[in-house]
Parts: sequence; C-alpha cells; structure tokens
Amino acid sequence: MAHTLLSSPLQGFTDFRFRNAFNEYFGGIDTFYAPYIKLNGKLKIKQSYQNDLLPENNATIEVIPQVMTNDPNEFLFVTKYIQSLGYKELNWNLGCPYPMVTKSGMGSGLICNPSRIDEVLHKAHNETDILVSMKMRMGYEHAEEILNAFPILDNYPLKNIAIHARIGKQLYKGPVDLDAFERCISSTKHKLYYNGDITSVSAFKAMEKRFPSIDHFMIGRGLIADPFLPSMIKNNTTAYPENRWEIFSKFHDTIYQQYDEYLSGPTPIKMKMLGFWEFFSQSTSNPQKVYKAIKKASNPVKYRQAVDKIITNEMALASKL
Repeated sequence: MAHTLLSSPLQGFTDFRFRNAFNEYFGGIDTFYAPYIKLNGKLKIKQSYQNDLLPENNATIEVIPQVMTNDPNEFLFVTKYIQSLGYKELNWNLGCPYPMVTKSGMGSGLICNPSRIDEVLHKAHNETDILVSMKMRMGYEHAEEILNAFPILDNYPLKNIAIHARIGKQLYKGPVDLDAFERCISSTKHKLYYNGDITSVSAFKAMEKRFPSIDHFMIGRGLIADPFLPSMIKNNTTAYPENRWEIFSKFHDTIYQQYDEYLSGPTPIKMKMLGFWEFFSQSTSNPQKVYKAIKKASNPVKYRQAVDKIITNEMALASKL
C-alpha cells in the first residue's frame, strides 16, 4: 500500500522557513500542516501567521493551514482569511495538550465539549464552503472523550481526522495508547490518520502492521529529531545517505541564516536553535553531550564552532562504520 506522510505542525518549529528547507534537503513529506493560527480574542491575524501562509512563502510545497479556537466566529474569520489566499482546507486543532491552552477550553481541552464542537462545525459548514479536517488527541482527561465526540463529527463531511494516540494530560510523556486508537477506527465513519511516536523506520513499520487500514501517517517530533526519517520510510530503507552529515549541515546553515535574519539579536537566535538542537541532538552519537555543547555556546561565534565540531565528529564516526 502506498502511504502518505504528513508533517504534524509544531508551534515554534515548523514554520515556512523550516518547511521549505526540509523539503529541499530531505523530502519524503507529501503535505505539511502549518502551525495553528490563534486569535487571542481579537479578530486580527498576527503578522507572523500571515507571513507563514503567504503563497509565495510556500510555492514548492503543499501546505494546510490550521486554526486553534473554540469560537464559531473566530473559525469563520480565519476561514475567510485563508480562502482569500487560495487555500481550500482548514485544519482544526483539538490536539494541543498544553495547560494554558486546554484550561481555556481549546486544543485537547475542547474534546470533552461536543456541543461546542457542533456549534463551530455547524457555522463553518453552513456559512462557508471550506473543507474542514481535524487534528485531535483521544481526549484531555481520558481516552473515551473522543468516542463521545464522534457522533457529532459524523454529522459533517470532514476530510479526515488525524489522531495523536495520547490524551492531553500526558503531554508527550508515556506510551501512545494503540488500543484506544484501534477503538477509534471502528467508532467513526471518517477517514483517520495516525499520529504519535513515529521516531524510526521500525516504529513506522510496527504502526503500519498494527493498523493495516490506515494509509496516512503524521510525523511530528520524529521528523525534527531525524529529518531523514520520512524519505527512509518512503524508500523502505534504514540506511542513511553516505553524505548524511553534509546534507544536514547545509540544512542547518540554511535555517540558521534565515532565522538569524528574521530574529533580532544573538539571544533570540540562540534560543531558537537551542530548541531545534533538543531534537537534532537525538540523532547524534551522544545526544546529551551534543545538547550541552550547544547550550554552553554563549555567542554566535561559539555556536558556529560548536556546530562545526559536532558535525565534524559525526562525519568521522560515520566514516568508520
């Protein structure tokens, strides 16, 4: 079976700069989801969200915008905005697990409120022709919450529901609940996509075997930790390209340069790249040591030296294998 691989949106990471560079150097992702648009009570879209969705910033990739809201009017406002840019689909985030979001009844904190979900979807489908897809968790407190939401969701012509197989309360801790995901397959008429803990080719194969009816898989943190993963899955190989670290180095330099131009001053770029290295380091031979070296780099010059040293070291190790 041919599989479609999707990039799950991660706030602060998978913006257009990352998406374009990822597509250029690694490939393997069929469709990227943009990090969510959140309006904070004002019917106004932040400039950074606008830039992220500009067609000229996404010319070579397929992108689906995402919104996080529990308000039917906000949903409508974002719908009209993205349609003005030419997008035909809006993904609705009912997956975000972070307490500051869930406490205000958004993200995975909204799954336990089917009547509000109904209000938003009713307005969206009655007043626009947008194609709606969903990104969900099993629930916030327990995995049955999604089962209670399915009867409402089944009333609407949703494109798909992508499910991260955890509850919100877990954040990203503990194992994914594959039994709960399996229950979802037989509990809704909608097409489901699988998301959660696809961090290696073998992990992907295990999911593929467990859920033979699923042909769309979403990769989030695993894609940043190992950018070669999607193309390796597509090519059915566990072998990295021989010039793995040269490719990674070019990718790193591309995003570093673009973020450096966009962010003002050494501290924001340092924090930005430190966030990335929390993931990047996981694919190195010594994750803790690598992350520590990046953390210690106190200015841009020292940062570049640390990165050069890490890549040189990994290249040397790779050549011995």
